Amino acid sequence: MGTNQIHDIKQSENSQGDTTHELKKQMELYRLIFDNIYNGLVVVDKDGYIILFNKPYGQFLGVDADAQIGKHVTEVIENTRMHHVIKSGKPEINVTQRIMGQDMVVQRIPIKKNGTIIGALGQVMFKDVSDVRKLANKLCLLESKVKLYEEELISLRSKRYTFDSIVGVSQSLNNLKQIAQKAATTNFPVLITGESGTGKEMFAQAIHNESTRRLQTLVRINCAAIPKELLESELFGYEKGAFTGAHPNGKLGKLELANNGTVFLDEIGDLPFEMQPKLLRVLEDKEFERVGGTIPVRTEFRIIAASNQNLEDMIHEGRFRKDLFYRLNVIRLHIPPLRERREDIIPIAEKLLKKISDELSIPDLRLEQDACDALIQYDWPGNTRELSNVLERVVSSYIEGNTIRLQDLPPHIQSKVKLSKDYSNGGLKDIHANAEIEAIQNALRTAKNNKSRAAELLGIHRTLLYKKMKKYNIISREMT
Repeated sequence: MGTNQIHDIKQSENSQGDTTHELKKQMELYRLIFDNIYNGLVVVDKDGYIILFNKPYGQFLGVDADAQIGKHVTEVIENTRMHHVIKSGKPEINVTQRIMGQDMVVQRIPIKKNGTIIGALGQVMFKDVSDVRKLANKLCLLESKVKLYEEELISLRSKRYTFDSIVGVSQSLNNLKQIAQKAATTNFPVLITGESGTGKEMFAQAIHNESTRRLQTLVRINCAAIPKELLESELFGYEKGAFTGAHPNGKLGKLELANNGTVFLDEIGDLPFEMQPKLLRVLEDKEFERVGGTIPVRTEFRIIAASNQNLEDMIHEGRFRKDLFYRLNVIRLHIPPLRERREDIIPIAEKLLKKISDELSIPDLRLEQDACDALIQYDWPGNTRELSNVLERVVSSYIEGNTIRLQDLPPHIQSKVKLSKDYSNGGLKDIHANAEIEAIQNALRTAKNNKSRAAELLGIHRTLLYKKMKKYNIISREMT
């Protein structure tokens, strides 16, 4: 036999020795795992004879685990059905078995190889049925707590806006609420349009709070308020070290935080043009990459967008992408301004006054009829937001008691009623002049003749106020 052949034989023997050693290590590991499973475990062959029996089972039964190997399972385990499972081939999961005078929960599973049953595995899941009851009670308690927390969460969020928060009696508003309530039952994108102050965010919150996502997050993103250079990192987040000044651990984006919830993109018309295709891709693919990252992040959310701009005009001007508009404009809600639904003004005012009364802990505030007429006749260019501002200013500065009268309102709102009442008494030029005189005099009276304050109440510059006072000789009238 040559030297090379002897070398090959020795190499083969060494290889076999390594393989045997590795197999022994694996078997030792498997045995350790088997013996360290907390509850009893037994494995039998196709005839019901024990081939594996772990130490916890032996300790529980008070027998030597190794000594049970080779015995038939019926000799060792009381009321066993392992041999029946081998015959039937059907597993028995979480069934009771009485052993040593106590009911236990066990499972018996047939072991198959190439479709043929070669044995079975038996495992004690609970050593006492009472443990199952304890676990069930704990689960029941947890379920009750979760339900309570859900109810508390709904209650907390109901303090924000719901459809009950949207006040009005006009047909246009009621139709709008019906459409919004139907939208809440779907996951389709919603586009809410309307002038500033009409309540677009109120509708967005109401839709979210009525939807199946109400227990999840509503993430509000004001596209006009976030600087252009920070918008991408705010939306998508960033990886650590993505840019100078970034947080060392990176940051999750708002779209990722909104997973399973709702994203409210306010002032969508102010979204930079270069960001629009990136947002479109997220809406279509439901995934994005963080700034400085390469791994796609999947997210699932409902999108509600709002704008006080005419997006169709912006498309024609090349400032808004048509494909993004079509993606957002699935369900459209256009909120009319207050001047187009004047019958809603007083109900809204009364709701706002009730809120002010509650916050200040004062008697319920009310409006005199003349004050109501003035509020109705005013055009409210700032809509509900302006109405709220006016009422808060009146309550905090001018009224005595709990009744708001015509003279308590700002002069520019009072003048609408004066103009209406005096319309039949002269020409348009005279009516306008009389209205201005009344407004200036009321403002001076309210401001205690402080010209700067009076000009502020009238919404004009102080220089213009002096000119009008000179024109109408108001100074001499005030002094007489």
